[in-house]
Amino acid sequence: MRLKDWDRSLKVRLVGEFFMNTSYWMVFPFLAIYFAEEFGKGTAGLLLVISQVFSVAANLVGGYCADRFGRRRMLVVASVAQGLSFLIFAFANSPWLQSPELGFVAFTLAGMCGSLYWPASQAMIADVVPEKYRSDVFAIFYTTLNIAVVVGPLFGAVLFFSYRFELLLAVTAISMMLGLVLRLLTKETLSQAMVDKWQSQTATGWVGAISKQFKEYGLIFKDRLFLLFIIAGVLGAQTFMQLDLLIPVYLKETIDSQTVASLFGREWSVTGETSFGILLAENGLFVALLTVIITRWMTKFPEKWVFFTSAAFYGLAMWLFPLTSWFWMFVVAMAVFTFAELMVVGLQQNFISKLAPEDMRGQYFAAASLRYTIGRMIAPLSIPMTAWFGFVWTFGVLGLLALASGFVYLLMFKLYEKRPSH
Repeated sequence: MRLKDWDRSLKVRLVGEFFMNTSYWMVFPFLAIYFAEEFGKGTAGLLLVISQVFSVAANLVGGYCADRFGRRRMLVVASVAQGLSFLIFAFANSPWLQSPELGFVAFTLAGMCGSLYWPASQAMIADVVPEKYRSDVFAIFYTTLNIAVVVGPLFGAVLFFSYRFELLLAVTAISMMLGLVLRLLTKETLSQAMVDKWQSQTATGWVGAISKQFKEYGLIFKDRLFLLFIIAGVLGAQTFMQLDLLIPVYLKETIDSQTVASLFGREWSVTGETSFGILLAENGLFVALLTVIITRWMTKFPEKWVFFTSAAFYGLAMWLFPLTSWFWMFVVAMAVFTFAELMVVGLQQNFISKLAPEDMRGQYFAAASLRYTIGRMIAPLSIPMTAWFGFVWTFGVLGLLALASGFVYLLMFKLYEKRPSH
């Protein structure tokens, strides 16, 4: 499916979200430093956890609202609300006021708005893209997000600390502009049949709506197949979450200074910190260049074996890292790690869209994101594990968890293949 054949709503979103994500990533990576300086490391860590809890709740509400009120409406509301949140954040870092407390509240609200936005955005893709092309489209959106993740911090490293007020005002303007563009240039993709279904139901007020929402999410988690998908995702997350946790710590302790090449009569060396930067750049470059290519390649194979092989490659990457302190082995391990990531990035989102009934797509996408949320909560245990068991055993356990996730995927597909309507 070529870009020119896309629904206009998706084209508008692809461009608008790239600018929004880039501006967001000019701010987000530096907030831990900002809050640690203002509140102290311990308090800052606790506050960021609290913020994450609110975002999880907003994500689940966003899924429900996307199915109840429509994708486009939620995208517009979330964008404008995020803009207002960043405006408050800017005011809290303005020439007239310096309030880290208000800044934290504003950041939490901005994170919640992003969580409200995400399920509707994923559901919109599932609404308008034929099933055989969805993996491709999800992969393209993932690529633009990762380019934003690479580009944003490069500008943010300068702007956040020297021109914070102006940067936050710029992010405000971009969020508001995205909301306006989505309002004017996109159309609602929730089918009229689903709108009529919701309108035909008796109004129950806020208490009834919340009760109904809990009931519907309860039904989702009673879906054994979907629950296995979540469990496999949580197990697998223990490996790819280590990109920001265990891997940099290991490189710092393993590489003091190491010569990696001799070119033009000069020796090139790396430290633990610089080697991690190179590996991150390797990951970002591969994601930017190869996501769509690898996704299209993977659609030629049975999903079951793609999911399993991806998990196995994650495990292999974990086992390669502690084998040696040689820098070039780490480069190979990161290539394996990134290939495992790219194998499933489009396919998993497409698989969720196939599992979800049309009237619950937003809620399924919201619930599916719990595999990352829960994974992110457990993943930091790898750091104390290195003190208890050492790096070799820690990486070994993580590799086994990745392999276990692969076998859970096989069990999941065994159930999926028995579904009469799949």
